[in-house]
Amino acid sequence: MIYGNLFTLGTPGITAVSHLHTSSRASADMHYKMLVLGGGSGGISMSARMKRLFGAENVAVVEPSETHYYQPIWTLVGAGAKTSASSARHTASVMPAGVKWVKSKVQEINPENNTIRTDDGKEISYEYLIIALGLQLHFEKIKGLPEGFEHPKIGSNYSIQTVEKTWKALKDFKAGNAVFTFPNTPVKCAGAPQKIMYLSDAYLRKTGKRNEARVIYNTSLPVLFGIKKYADSLWDIVKQRDLQINLRQNLIEVRADKQEAVFENLDKPGETTVFEYEMLHVTPPMGPNLIVKSSPLGDEAGWLDLDKDYLQHKKYPNVFGIGDCTNLPTAKTGAAVAAQSAVLSRTISMILKNQKPDKIYDGYTSCPLVTSYKSVILAEFDYNGQPLETFPINQAKESRIMYHMKADVMPHLYWHGLLRGLWGGPGPYRKLMHLGMK
Repeated sequence: MIYGNLFTLGTPGITAVSHLHTSSRASADMHYKMLVLGGGSGGISMSARMKRLFGAENVAVVEPSETHYYQPIWTLVGAGAKTSASSARHTASVMPAGVKWVKSKVQEINPENNTIRTDDGKEISYEYLIIALGLQLHFEKIKGLPEGFEHPKIGSNYSIQTVEKTWKALKDFKAGNAVFTFPNTPVKCAGAPQKIMYLSDAYLRKTGKRNEARVIYNTSLPVLFGIKKYADSLWDIVKQRDLQINLRQNLIEVRADKQEAVFENLDKPGETTVFEYEMLHVTPPMGPNLIVKSSPLGDEAGWLDLDKDYLQHKKYPNVFGIGDCTNLPTAKTGAAVAAQSAVLSRTISMILKNQKPDKIYDGYTSCPLVTSYKSVILAEFDYNGQPLETFPINQAKESRIMYHMKADVMPHLYWHGLLRGLWGGPGPYRKLMHLGMK
């Protein structure tokens, strides 16, 4: 817990931190009291909150993309239940009014000098820094990808460039193996690789093709899902629907021209199995953001090294983080970002008052496990893997209401609540109940 390090100069918090910036600020092209790196869910929600704390003119967001995506809906896009267009808004439309949008890519972070450098050569200095750069997809770590996506019958719900290919592969399915993968790395939204399996199974049943299909889920994990309460329910669904689950199988190669996928048995390194496929959904290997990894801010693996309670960097006390780029030991989800945003906002506001942060992040995260076009198992849990449920029902059971929440209610709350810094806290679904939207 290093929040106190901000005040080792013996002066109030802002003065102490500002003193550190004298030399870097003079040479920088721009200077902001609060600089936010990344314009995804974490970056936009925190910039909205920081605007209220610092004033719009003192906050900037560095984000190169002209389009902002609501990525959780891509599960339903890949299954034909939503359109990709519904997931997209112009970044300008979600950027808080008055906050400076720096349309550049971060190239380097120098926390010793309190500066960052962009790919177009700008140097920006800061007093406080929030890093919300997300993680890195690594399709290229699978032999035959990403070029394999040029062939039909293969897709991935993890990229806007490939999500519609998933739906096309599902629509065009005739007979054979439908194969779904989970990589041997940390991933964002760890339920998504199997959500599309359940949806594909439902679609094949609806279209009369299920008897001609073998639905196969090859996961590198030793379990179906990490939280036993929900895993038990998922195993019941797997058995009822005759889905084939192969544990500790890691995708290492795609031969798209032959419609073959090669998997390695992680319990017997070097032992491989080739699966022919009529449809293949790839969840790519993922890793830390490369800019964070190449800076002094990463841990040994390259993830942003944060205090898990207060979301403050362990070494640099004026640096904070949120979301998928961090090493917080919880599942990387949009719901986690919502919960983290309120805690981080409180941490920073208390530090500005030269006070000890008083709100702790408990690791809350949520995964709405879509099991069909009308049902969801709503998994909610904390750092310890203990269920942290919102509703007075058994959330391990499939629910039509939870599907409606996933498909229709949550997108609205995302665009009009989370991104405006108006929705979040320890358990976003609990906030829903407080709003009377049970």
